[in-house]
Amino acid sequence: MVRNAISDPANARSRRTKTALLDAARAVIESEGFGALTMARVAEQAGVTRRAAYLHFPSRTELVAALFDHVAAREGLADSLARVWSAPDARAALTEWAAHVARYHRRILAVDRASAAAADTDPDAAAHRAQVTAGQLAACRRVAQRLAREGILAQPWTTSSAAELLWALLSPDLITRLTVTRRWDETDLAGRLAVLLHRTLNTDGGCLVSGSRAKPASCPQVRSARGRGWPPGEPSQTSSA
Repeated sequence: MVRNAISDPANARSRRTKTALLDAARAVIESEGFGALTMARVAEQAGVTRRAAYLHFPSRTELVAALFDHVAAREGLADSLARVWSAPDARAALTEWAAHVARYHRRILAVDRASAAAADTDPDAAAHRAQVTAGQLAACRRVAQRLAREGILAQPWTTSSAAELLWALLSPDLITRLTVTRRWDETDLAGRLAVLLHRTLNTDGGCLVSGSRAKPASCPQVRSARGRGWPPGEPSQTSSA
């Protein structure tokens, strides 16, 4: 342990070292799991001394705590969510939410899976998981509240239950099964999830297309997913099963 740790690096070299340590921590977690994450292993991966690692992060716990914001910044969480929040109405926002899930959550899948797998036995992983869950639930509530506020949240859903459904669909196990095991790509996931969400949560099952209501099959993401075996009942030109 090193005293006088650097909490906010003031010079470019120190900032580069901190970023390298966080990148290294993510790489170790994704390739070897949370169990392999030690300060010594992270320092080795980053190519710095253990002393340098402890200067920036006095403990493994503090390193993991900083990882959420680092990964979010690296993978563009704010920009991805901005498309949801700037949508012209709730229908469009729900379609953009499906696109966000397909775009962002595939990028963070490896670290998300690793933290979920270790959460029951690793306190640092559990804390990271709690931080992730809190952020996800807050975003899901915002989407559900907009549906309710604009009067299109279908019965019997409440803002709470709708938010919980949206959150459950972010499960790394679910996304792994679809994108890794079944090999859905970003277009597949965005289009099919948009159909599911509109038909489940939207009073008329519609989405926004050029400023007007349309059935889910007319959503841009859904049109681009045609020929991939979706929507159900339509012939598939390629098999992703």
